[in-house]
Amino acid sequence: MSVKSMSSDERRLKYVVPALEKGLDIIEYLADQAVPLTQSQLARALDRQPGELFRMLACLEGRGFIYRDATSGGYALTLKLFQLARIHSPYETLVSTARPFMRALADEVRESCHLTVLRNDEVLVLAQEESPNPFRLSVEVGSTHDALRTNSGRLLLAALSDDALDSLLGRQPAWSAMSAAARKKKTEQIAAVRRDGYAASISERFLGSADLGVLVGSPRAPLNAALTIATLIEADGDARHERLLEPLRRTALAITEATGLSLRQASDPLAAA
Repeated sequence: MSVKSMSSDERRLKYVVPALEKGLDIIEYLADQAVPLTQSQLARALDRQPGELFRMLACLEGRGFIYRDATSGGYALTLKLFQLARIHSPYETLVSTARPFMRALADEVRESCHLTVLRNDEVLVLAQEESPNPFRLSVEVGSTHDALRTNSGRLLLAALSDDALDSLLGRQPAWSAMSAAARKKKTEQIAAVRRDGYAASISERFLGSADLGVLVGSPRAPLNAALTIATLIEADGDARHERLLEPLRRTALAITEATGLSLRQASDPLAAA
């Protein structure tokens, strides 16, 4: 098997670098916990001996990736990773990486697909690949849409933590204007997306259309996106969700791995999408 034909996990296992793995484990765990942790606490959490982490912590601190809290003695991330990430737009990297996968998906299923993110509490369309069919659905790149009233929006809302979701909904005038029954229905729809790992709707925006979306990234992560197929319903009313879900999930996973958005954690259904 050639290196190019290996999956990212296969390459990682074949060419494992223990010291680098140890350092990345520390960074990822500190990012996930978001509070200072001592050397002993990190060792227990990562199932390692405290002495194993001493040199790695000293190296990361010396390079400016972590700092040691003078009061608690715990280690926490600095802003260096944030500064490095800001050199390139995360959206630019996401779109350029996702495009070839999206083009292949559109050609395979012969349906249009688009990529969206949450920005300023709205759904922003970052990219689209159109179906090769003469009759197809299309959405304008750069357009924004109501997160509460779109299939992609529900998917992205479902990926938020409970606190982040409550905060976003509290800022939505449409949410405040809803009746208790309408709020309950929306909450149930978001819960269903979390349970099922995908979002689906039929004739929501207009009659004769269907949307099917899965998450690109990981639930509760700072950045993720929704990959959605927009299709016309055939005469018999079949939205063809079963046929489309597997290639959609496969493509979303490929984009997630290629962009490095996978957190390698959580058994959440959305993470498996």
